[in-house]
Amino acid sequence: MKNNIIKSIILFIIFGFIYCCIEIAWRGYTHPSMFIVGGLCCLLVGLINEITPKMPMWLQCLLSTIIIVAIEFLSGCILNIWLGLGVWNYSNMPYNILGQICLPFSIAWFFLSYIAIKLDDYLRKLLFNED
Repeated sequence: MKNNIIKSIILFIIFGFIYCCIEIAWRGYTHPSMFIVGGLCCLLVGLINEITPKMPMWLQCLLSTIIIVAIEFLSGCILNIWLGLGVWNYSNMPYNILGQICLPFSIAWFFLSYIAIKLDDYLRKLLFNED
């Protein structure tokens, strides 16, 4: 149990850092909260494969998308609407909900989750010698 917690913390930190780097490359900046949001999303996406390794990849990606969009919406409501931090705003994007999530990025998360799942597998093998 202790080992799993340590592994999760290590993966959370790595994924949080990677997500912030991707965001800086994509939009030129990031916000410290994105370390937490990105780390949490990627950690949960990776756990899907750990818990249900025989689940078809397309279904893992779909479930990952639902998890990511739910976390994005919840954190957006807290960070952007409630706290007024203005970390992101999708109001100008088509099919958005309260400017916190939108269809184009939701579709992108489906494909990006594949990369996150594979990266999680790679990191678990590299760092923890898991199959």
